[in-house]
Amino acid sequence: MPDKTRIVAPGPKPGTVRLEDGSTASPPADWELLPPGDVGLTRRVKAGGATWTVMSKRGRRSFSQGIWAPSERIAAARADLDAERETDAYKKRRVADTARRERAQDDYVTTFRRSVLDFLAFPPRHVGVAVALAEAVTTHATPVGSGTVARTERIPVEERAEAAVIAWMRHQTTAYDHLSIPRVKGMRREVRRMLAQASRDLLGAYRRGEDVEAGECPLQRALAAQRED
Repeated sequence: MPDKTRIVAPGPKPGTVRLEDGSTASPPADWELLPPGDVGLTRRVKAGGATWTVMSKRGRRSFSQGIWAPSERIAAARADLDAERETDAYKKRRVADTARRERAQDDYVTTFRRSVLDFLAFPPRHVGVAVALAEAVTTHATPVGSGTVARTERIPVEERAEAAVIAWMRHQTTAYDHLSIPRVKGMRREVRRMLAQASRDLLGAYRRGEDVEAGECPLQRALAAQRED
């Protein structure tokens, strides 16, 4: 039986993995793949001994596809955890944990919306547009598990708010989603940079308090379309 914990990649065939040195291997016959999703169960199985964690990459991000571990250990850990989850103490703790996460999420949504408004900094004559945009961006970007820039902790919330506004405008006020971008290295990044600058220019007109014709403004048209939905 393997005596070490490994980080492996998916193999070329089902039931195989690719090891650190690039070679292909099959887990022991008495092992099985525990799918991702139950963090508590995965933690217990890993704590019991050697495992192989299957990680796949998409771009710069890595995703777990589960862990290989002895079938008996997985079954025992699952039985122990199921029994624990039936206790009153565990159920009370779960209720308290859920309430705490909901409070934290509510606080974050409020903070994020405020950060968006601070970034927009529209004068009083355009405050209605600012509020509508902040609400649209916040609703889209802050849900747990959304995978948006608003959920990252690598940058300050002020930077998350700015990036989320520009991303929302790229998809809602430009033709980005329908563009046919040549598959040339750096081309998509350059297109996104140009569209981001166009979005910043549009926001600048609002910040300066300029007259903006609602029917001709892509931002107000996008906000109106969302209200209709």
